Amino acid sequence: MSNLNEKPSLIALAGNPNTGKTSLFNRLTDTHQRVGNYPGITVDRHSGNFELPKAGKIEVLDIPGNYSLSARSAEEQIAIGALSGLPPYPTPDVVVLVVDATQLARNLYLALQVIELEQPAVVALNMVDMLDGEGRAVSPRALEQVLGVPVIATNAREGDGLEELKAALDRVLAQPKTGTPGARWAHEDPLLQADLQAVHQALPASWRDGRAHREEALAAWALLSLGDDDELQHVPDELREAVAHRRRLAAGSGRDIDEQLIAARYEWIDRHVAAATRIPSRASAWSERVDALLLHPVVGFAALILIMGFLFQTLFTWSGPLIDWIDGRFGGVNTWIVTVLPEGAWRSFLTEGLIAGTGAVLVFLPQIMLLFGLLGLMEDSGYMSRVAFLMDRVMRMIGLHGRAFIPMLSGYACAIPAVMATRTMERRRDRLLTMMVVPLISCAARLPVYTLVIGALFPAGKGTGWIDVQGLLLVAMYLFSTVIALVAAGVLARTLIQGPSVPLILELPPYRLPQARVVGRMVLQKGGVFVTEAGTVILACTIGLWLLSDYPGLSDARAAPLDARLAALEQTEPDPAIRAVAAREIQHERSALQREHSWAGKLGRTIEPAIAPLGFDWKIGVGLIGSLAAREVFVATMVVVYGAGGEGEGAAVSALRKKMREERRSDGEPLYTPLVGLSLLVFFALACQCLSTVAVVKRETGTWRWPAFMLGYMTILAWVASFAVYQGGMALGFH
Repeated sequence: MSNLNEKPSLIALAGNPNTGKTSLFNRLTDTHQRVGNYPGITVDRHSGNFELPKAGKIEVLDIPGNYSLSARSAEEQIAIGALSGLPPYPTPDVVVLVVDATQLARNLYLALQVIELEQPAVVALNMVDMLDGEGRAVSPRALEQVLGVPVIATNAREGDGLEELKAALDRVLAQPKTGTPGARWAHEDPLLQADLQAVHQALPASWRDGRAHREEALAAWALLSLGDDDELQHVPDELREAVAHRRRLAAGSGRDIDEQLIAARYEWIDRHVAAATRIPSRASAWSERVDALLLHPVVGFAALILIMGFLFQTLFTWSGPLIDWIDGRFGGVNTWIVTVLPEGAWRSFLTEGLIAGTGAVLVFLPQIMLLFGLLGLMEDSGYMSRVAFLMDRVMRMIGLHGRAFIPMLSGYACAIPAVMATRTMERRRDRLLTMMVVPLISCAARLPVYTLVIGALFPAGKGTGWIDVQGLLLVAMYLFSTVIALVAAGVLARTLIQGPSVPLILELPPYRLPQARVVGRMVLQKGGVFVTEAGTVILACTIGLWLLSDYPGLSDARAAPLDARLAALEQTEPDPAIRAVAAREIQHERSALQREHSWAGKLGRTIEPAIAPLGFDWKIGVGLIGSLAAREVFVATMVVVYGAGGEGEGAAVSALRKKMREERRSDGEPLYTPLVGLSLLVFFALACQCLSTVAVVKRETGTWRWPAFMLGYMTILAWVASFAVYQGGMALGFH
């Protein structure tokens, strides 16, 4: 065991997407994981620690999945920098190459590139268990002879081969760091050799270390990656000019440098690896039969709608008991505080600000975690990639890259990581277009608003057969937001953000049973982020709104009639029970009058003329203002505005729903009708009520121009659509 004070050895984990790399990372690091950012770029950096018997403490870095080291975007440059140790990245002591045994030839392209860099490497031949049912086999020893590096058969999902992999890492780390004299492809074309030599000479001094073969591999990387449309950073102008010059010469002689370099590597792989391992290229017959249905243009879409319908239907039914339990606990705490503390600002702060506001958000945590869990099951089973492939047909029609649907799917959870996920797309035009429409996807933050409005204003249990009307309406809102996002993308792609569409290149991973450990960890991480937000931004907004709603206090002129009625009640009503009920009603009137004339009420009254055509009153106006910080704050804001936190007979959200149903206009008609509820749902589905998303778009685009445009067009779209719903419904006789 090495000295504990020594710097830990660095292991980089690399591989294609969907090879089980993340599962292996989780197995190696267990719970000793951290998430940060790569140097100089806002991409998640997953790292963790474990120990080896001889090498001691190990730090393992999970490199973003790549099909090759060729890069066009700054984010893709992470792979070449982190694997080769180019500044500002440290040089890894060992690279673990996670290779899918079922797609060996394609996976070995990246492995060959890494081995050419003469980095000490170990190949984790993963998913070998998937070959057993097809009568196929791969010999790790044969691959070792071909590649010149250790090859260990693994099954990362079950942990098979993990100890053998650790032992191989221990052996490699004990060897002198002289590089790996492994496999190398041959380039016999003298013109291609001249290209490589010219670029080799232009490599910056910080990239050179005296190893000619490694430097030649970096020259090949530069020829494949540098061009007019790349966004790579820290690349010297001299190197760019050398690449541009060789590309111009190649074009003049009718040569395609990219095709020559890629074909040479695959020719080497086909000649040496395929023959050595004798792996047939046919796919699993069972997988093909399933894909024939799930990827069918009609059956596949029908299956997708059914699956998504089931997903959102369960958000009401499965999470109900836990929601009721949380609801009851917060209601019980509020009831206890009301009984032990005298009436005043401190009690109001606790019941209507701190506890009610936090509880109004946490009560929806079961639904949000269930949403994350179901999406995680779809991802881990391999179905999510089929969804992206299926939707590519639609995406191409609107002029958007099919890969854009992956961030859009992430948008169902949260728009912030979805916007950041656009970094995986090569072209800036595609990234920008996707960022402009991702916030239209109904994220988890809208779920508390949807469930509040649907639960308060739409009857439960009145549907067709097993379909509940509330669940059906929730599904409709998610479908509505998806359709609007696609339409908006089509309009923007033909107007402000024009450009040619490019074909989708996407791997379809094998079907497999979702791993509870992986999905569970993802749900806990996502749920933790939501709770953290509830404890910071949302709680701060709730307390601020409580201050705005409770101050300034009622003037003596407005409070005097209520005080007189309360005093008269004490003298004229002998029955204590009746007197208590009547006194509570007077207190409710006092609270409503107080909030109407508070700073929050005045703010809501100010914007009421702009939202009245949508069916909204000043109270909803206050909620809309509060929800600009985060959409979930709308629920907490309405709890504060209505004073629902102090209810002794129930929890905050239940009391709020009851108050919304009972609210009346001056003529006695209900203030909040299903039509008003539908108008509010449409507004929240389309409005950009999330300043965090605006800030992330600004960071990703590097300018305020695009986030300002996004905020403006989404607000106008939401107002117009909500106006059409409400006024159209009124014209048709709905109230």
